[in-house]
Amino acid sequence: MFEHMTEEEARQHILKEVGEYCRQFHNTGKPFRKGDRIPYASRVYDEKEMTNLVDSALEFWLTSGRYTKEFERKFGEKLGVRYVSTVNSGSSANLLAFNALTSPLLGERRIRRGDEVITVAAGFPTTVTPMIQYGAVPVFVDVTMETANIDVTKLDDALSSRTKAVMLAHTLGNPFDLSAVKAFCDRHGLWLVEDNCDSLGSRYTLDGETRMTGTFGDIGTSSFYPPHHLTMGEGGAVYTNNPLLHKIIRSMRDWGRDCVCVSGQDNLCGHRFDGQYGTLPKGYDHKYVYSHFGWNLKATDLQAAIGCAQIDKLDGFTEKRRHNYAFLRQQLIDRGAEEMLLLPEAAANSEPSWFGFLMTLKKSGIREQTVRAVESAGVQTRMLFSGNLIRHPCFDEMRAAYEAGDAENAGFRVSGTLDNTDRIMRDAFWVGVYPGMTDEKLACMAEIITEAAAGALH
Repeated sequence: MFEHMTEEEARQHILKEVGEYCRQFHNTGKPFRKGDRIPYASRVYDEKEMTNLVDSALEFWLTSGRYTKEFERKFGEKLGVRYVSTVNSGSSANLLAFNALTSPLLGERRIRRGDEVITVAAGFPTTVTPMIQYGAVPVFVDVTMETANIDVTKLDDALSSRTKAVMLAHTLGNPFDLSAVKAFCDRHGLWLVEDNCDSLGSRYTLDGETRMTGTFGDIGTSSFYPPHHLTMGEGGAVYTNNPLLHKIIRSMRDWGRDCVCVSGQDNLCGHRFDGQYGTLPKGYDHKYVYSHFGWNLKATDLQAAIGCAQIDKLDGFTEKRRHNYAFLRQQLIDRGAEEMLLLPEAAANSEPSWFGFLMTLKKSGIREQTVRAVESAGVQTRMLFSGNLIRHPCFDEMRAAYEAGDAENAGFRVSGTLDNTDRIMRDAFWVGVYPGMTDEKLACMAEIITEAAAGALH
């Protein structure tokens, strides 16, 4: 077939056929019928993602390449940040974001073992895991019921002489109180890391300026796992406006090396063989000099190719998520669900790009019965991730030490109480509002949820 074609002609022929294949066999859809499974999330894509993926595969570069460079540029422009580093997951993004703050290059501001980081227990574990693994001390603060975000009135009580940073996620797309948190960090000289994995596209207004979440702190992180606001299948990003932090992030992402040459590039600095590093022999190959302890956390160009198509859809995805949230909320209110459920509220000064719709049963002890009924009717549900992270088995040894008053071996501390965190753990659940939802599905969900809560209540 290709003997009379140039390579470019053959490539375009293949991509045209791939596009037709996608239109014919993917995203064909079928009419929704009550009783059909309604997942909390799913991929939303078209032929552009598939043709980009195949285009990258035909190049067979595989590791980070031209699509990665394009994605980092487009993503940075979309968020308004200077530096973007793609990684292989949102969890890796959090790992890099935290560990960048431990770099010796930061001098007295670096986080050292035993230093404290203020966070919450009502969230996903990989916001906290890097702190534990490094030997820093997470300080857990309670959340508010209205937003499931940190209760900023408790920040001052959590502060100590060892506090170096605040690292928080925007819960299910709903921004935490950036005004109060950023002011607190600025007042005390603390780093701020925004875990933006569930909130890409959310906006917040601070001092009259409206920006994307993830761009107010020193470092922001995103996840591109399939349920999230954009997908690469797997993947994530770390972003910052600070050139020194960017240098550290890139070093730690790429094995901890000192060299900044991209894959396939040599001697960008012009001094590959004439430098003096540590106690290595003078002239040791700069490509194999390591200034940090790091990992290989890069994404592949195949993933980035999908991301380049997805990012063009972000504004539309965000608009649909907001519509779905508002429609589902009104449907629940119209059915009287507010009598039984505490419904989510957007944080002040924010425009959330909702990842999910969180509900807390007003009567405690009936969530299991409610969720079982909702799931049996075909609606997929999720807990608010860990609920209360320190109650999980991974904390058993640490929790035992903490309860025995052995602060040295506990490895964490709690500031005040976690009453609301525990209530969310016991009584809350959430459903999806992803862009593939239709009004018909959302109305059906509202009916099922209301009936299930009423049945459990009575």
